[in-house]
Amino acid sequence: MRIVQRSGDNVEDMMPDDPHISKPHVSIWAEFVTISPIHISETRRGHTILASWCAAAGGDSGSAQRILQPETNRMTLTKEQQLGSYRLMWLIRRFEEKCAELYAAGDIGGFLHLYIGQEAIAAAAQFALREDDNLITAYRDHGVALARGLDPNRIMAEMMGKTTGVSKGKGGSMHLADVNKRFWGGYAVVGGHLPLAAGFALADQYNGDDRVTLCMLGDGASNIGYFHESLNLSGVWDLPVIWMIENNEYGMGTAVDRASASSDLLKKAAPYDMPATRVDGNDLFATYEAIQEAAEYCRSGKGPAFIEAHTYRFRGHSMGDPERYRSTDEIEERKAQDPIERLGSAILRDELADQEALDQLAESAREEVELAVVFGHESPLPAQEDLYTDVYV
Repeated sequence: MRIVQRSGDNVEDMMPDDPHISKPHVSIWAEFVTISPIHISETRRGHTILASWCAAAGGDSGSAQRILQPETNRMTLTKEQQLGSYRLMWLIRRFEEKCAELYAAGDIGGFLHLYIGQEAIAAAAQFALREDDNLITAYRDHGVALARGLDPNRIMAEMMGKTTGVSKGKGGSMHLADVNKRFWGGYAVVGGHLPLAAGFALADQYNGDDRVTLCMLGDGASNIGYFHESLNLSGVWDLPVIWMIENNEYGMGTAVDRASASSDLLKKAAPYDMPATRVDGNDLFATYEAIQEAAEYCRSGKGPAFIEAHTYRFRGHSMGDPERYRSTDEIEERKAQDPIERLGSAILRDELADQEALDQLAESAREEVELAVVFGHESPLPAQEDLYTDVYV
């Protein structure tokens, strides 16, 4: 599939099959439609729309993918939001690093999946969504929970299995949730939360609420039945749900191109007739704009939307991952696109703060994590009788 460039258009060719996005501030909004086999060029809300052939589609008329290239403006996020994002992303980074230490020391048990390297996606979602929107994710959930505004003290206590945790110490790392924040979890079963996301969106649609549900999932979940069933129903019923794949290139230890018949995950939205966006998930600004535009689309009653946010996790799938499937050189190469460093560089370039101010934000985040560790250590473990509470049949 190749974008068609009309003479005079100042837009570079891009190969959607390429899993890497070289431009830091380019997101792609693709709406799958059936049209006559002609080239299209128009302007909508400051975006350039181009037509490209979709080789996978049939029919005499052909099929085109309309692509929007936003003229990204870093000031779409206010100064306060950018600085808040910077601190939030450091909070997530330091929290995850501390969790790794506590896991090694035996203070955290079970499985532990770190969000290090993917912080920009959670931060972007926090500012692109409304407080009353629904947010649900998979088991790599600590960073998303922190971004949603859950108390770091109670999250850390939950990691340690303490009664003061967000799930009373009964959920642990993979089952963080807060009803008051409309953050519905943390789910350990791959893809098990997708039907629930469709259900949240259906409930809001039925009740006449204009909420949007953001469902975050890993690339590996796009190959299971729940994925296709949920996307199909959301398309049939025009549900206000955003399906966002955090494509970190590996499902556990298996590369995307070894597990999926098509490594171009954007194409997976096509059968369900929903607009789709591929975005650089390490770019806070581009990811924010993609989620914001998708939320606007869903909230207008037009149906679901699909986002593929391309990112990379700097640590293993979980703490027990020997990482034999990728090289140290690959990891170091990806670290050059560290989302925190990229945001910091943008803030300095736009003169929104100096390096000393950024360092203070990072240090403030580190101190908050240390206080959360103290809170977790000082909190009590569940009593034996707690085994019989919160049990539903």
